[in-house]
Amino acid sequence: MNTKQSDKRITALYARLSRDDEKDGISGSIQNQKVILEKYAKDNHLPNPRFFYDDGFSGVTFTRPAFMEIMELAEQGMVGTIVVKDHSRLGRNRLVVGQLLEEDFVRLDVRYIAIMDNIDTEKGISDIVPMQDLFNEWHAKNTSDKVRRVMQSKGMSGKPLTSNPPFGYMKNPESKDEWIVDEPAAKVVKQIFEMCVSGLGPTQIAKQLHSEKVLTPTEYWNSIGRKCSKPPAVPYNWCAATVADILDKQEYCGDTVNFRTTSKSFKLKKRLERPQEDWQIFENTHPAIIDRETFELVQELRKHRRRPNRTGEISMFSGLLYCADCGEKLYYSVTNNYKREQAYFFCSAYRKNSNVCSAHYVREKIVEQLVLESMQRILLYVQSYEKLFAQRQLAEFGEKQKKELTEKRRELDKAKLRVREIDGIIQKLYEDNAAGKISDGRFATMSMSLENEQSELKDRIPSLEDELENAKIRTEGLQQFIDKAKQVTRLEALTPELVHEFIEKIVVSAPKYKDGKRYQSVEIYYNGVGIIREPTPEEMEEYFEEHIKNKPSLKAKTA
Repeated sequence: MNTKQSDKRITALYARLSRDDEKDGISGSIQNQKVILEKYAKDNHLPNPRFFYDDGFSGVTFTRPAFMEIMELAEQGMVGTIVVKDHSRLGRNRLVVGQLLEEDFVRLDVRYIAIMDNIDTEKGISDIVPMQDLFNEWHAKNTSDKVRRVMQSKGMSGKPLTSNPPFGYMKNPESKDEWIVDEPAAKVVKQIFEMCVSGLGPTQIAKQLHSEKVLTPTEYWNSIGRKCSKPPAVPYNWCAATVADILDKQEYCGDTVNFRTTSKSFKLKKRLERPQEDWQIFENTHPAIIDRETFELVQELRKHRRRPNRTGEISMFSGLLYCADCGEKLYYSVTNNYKREQAYFFCSAYRKNSNVCSAHYVREKIVEQLVLESMQRILLYVQSYEKLFAQRQLAEFGEKQKKELTEKRRELDKAKLRVREIDGIIQKLYEDNAAGKISDGRFATMSMSLENEQSELKDRIPSLEDELENAKIRTEGLQQFIDKAKQVTRLEALTPELVHEFIEKIVVSAPKYKDGKRYQSVEIYYNGVGIIREPTPEEMEEYFEEHIKNKPSLKAKTA
């Protein structure tokens, strides 16, 4: 390269500051680095100095705006020299730094200078430099481990780990670890949950928010001066993923949820979702925007996501209908050639392979009619004869489950006793083996067999305990059902909210034909109580007469 061309190339003065470096005070600041770099360039007559800096970027990542700009200019042949205050400013990933020094800078004919570490590639690279890279990486890992331990301690104390509260909240000016409701944003959050309960999915909600010109979270935060990313190019451009994320956040119930995500390595900034059982949840740590009942209902709705079919149609029953024979969900179908009244459900397993199951065809209109009539009768039953309903449900449950629960309780006791017995047997076998009464081979065979039996019993015990616990909370589910039923005053038409609030699942059997007529069994399972045997008109009349008979007379009241 000739001197004239070389003189046109810039000297990139590069400074970097991470969050950890901020603790070093003024000596590690961007301004201080700039002063040192400019003085060095002037004293050493480096041509065309130009200052670049990345503020708040870790050394383990190289996707930093200013550094990427330098490398882009270098690829164009416009950078002659890169100068940093010390070698760690370039980065703290020894593999990437090594590639830059030994390959990229050589290929691009770029001179590299680290002032404080006395590194100048024009003079050659010392064998000590790789050791410095290793130390710089170790420093980054050590810092990451310290931060992780601090965050672990903070997270277990119930304080939120997120840097910024979710949309709908803001930090309390008087306490950075305390969240308060941001009313304008909270209004939008409530609207999103209401739309979901009404039967809309994330995509439909996003479209409606866009049409109503509701500010996206980023647009809103920018409007109030909160530092965040650039707003979308298209105003009010809500996306389904943003809506879905809001609907999934338990924080709106007033809970702090820590350790949702993790990273595989300090070098990788991508966050990975943890299993829900690894989350740490602290209830009622801040004001709730969404009541817990509504949030749980939305989660149930999201579990049975009602995706539009090819025509864009959605059924309120989608995700709730199951095949009685194969257990698969029933697929919703309506075409442009048919009216909505002709929409129907059929077995999804049959759709994939007609040899696996039968169609189990049932019209949506018929399902709606059956569910509406069933709910009307049952709600009237509950509201009119609450005590009688509760007694009969518990009695029916008792008759069906009493014997089974007794057997499970007996099985659980036997399993726990056998686990303790096996411990004693293995101990005796060990003693006999040590005394030479049984051979090593015999001891190994017998102990392995006993340990396998014990392991199977230990796996079985938790499931038995869960089944017995579920039986205990049956009455709680019954009471919740009664409370919900009493809130519905007049049921004239079904809504997605009502359907998913009351219905657990609907099981559809294959049709049967008799005397040229089509018969089909449809079983409705209600949340918390399962199948409810509906009283006949004759039984309702009997209940009414019994109610009147047992009701204290007006004379008795006034006596």
